[in-house]
Amino acid sequence: MKALLLEQHETLSASIQNIDISQLPSGNVVVDIHWSTLNYKDALAITGKGKIIRQFPMVPGIDFSGVVHHSEDPRFHVGQHVLLTGWGVGETHWGGLAEQARVSGEWLTPLPPALSTRQAMIIGTAGFTAMLCVMALEQGGVTPESGEIAVTGASGGVGSTAITLLSQLGYSVTAISNKPDSQDYLLSLGAKTVLPVSDFNQPSRPLEKQRWAGVIDTVGGTILATLLAQVHYNGTVAACGMASDSQLPTSVMPFILRNVRLQGVESVTVPAVKRPAIWQRLQALLPDSFYQQAANEITLEQVIEHANKLINNQITGRTVVKVR
Repeated sequence: MKALLLEQHETLSASIQNIDISQLPSGNVVVDIHWSTLNYKDALAITGKGKIIRQFPMVPGIDFSGVVHHSEDPRFHVGQHVLLTGWGVGETHWGGLAEQARVSGEWLTPLPPALSTRQAMIIGTAGFTAMLCVMALEQGGVTPESGEIAVTGASGGVGSTAITLLSQLGYSVTAISNKPDSQDYLLSLGAKTVLPVSDFNQPSRPLEKQRWAGVIDTVGGTILATLLAQVHYNGTVAACGMASDSQLPTSVMPFILRNVRLQGVESVTVPAVKRPAIWQRLQALLPDSFYQQAANEITLEQVIEHANKLINNQITGRTVVKVR
């Protein structure tokens, strides 16, 4: 089988290789992979810009979709369409940038009947995370009537999907982006307004004028701190990323004086029993237009080149990888 293999000797190397299936790590289900994706975490691993992978050799790719080739798990049968996101796949267990994967059946989710394997990966880990963020706002009591929602990292995978989901649910969305040429794209997804990240990346006072009923933040750092200072009383912020900075230079004032809720969102280990309902909701909410607007398609052989582009902020939306 063909796979993108990362190896660490004196330096990190990434190359497409032919690997025997006997080399796959342990698991009770083998999947023929049709589609995978290139996420920011994958790009960090492939380029060596982040300490994502601790053991080598490793096949990256934190999600995939395909067809069951062999199963020792009674929940899955040969020929069944499945998808996988999270569980450390592509980090501690060989991942989706290969023609086959052997994984635990505990990690697999049956593909919703109305989704193709390609559509499932246009959503992928990013879309799954975006749905969790939207649900965090809902659980915090933020409704479309509450006011405006800000989405940072708007042109990325999580941001693009979050804007679409929020728009479909009736929320008014402001997209915050560092890509001036992405305005038309973000408006087409459903954003009402697009603002430059430069409006938010300078230190702010502990409390600013109340502006946002809720926030979905993918970047962290000063931008998140500034937005927290602008959230309405009883507002909710869903934080799922730290692409800008893992530090948060803020005070307790938004939380105590305005009752602001900061909800962390983690998608890797969401219990398997909860995942099908989340995927059903994604399937129901995302319009057909999203799959045309948000997807860039590449081959397995193009992944290394595009990983460097993603690190250098040269990619908008989702990048799906046609493995077969």
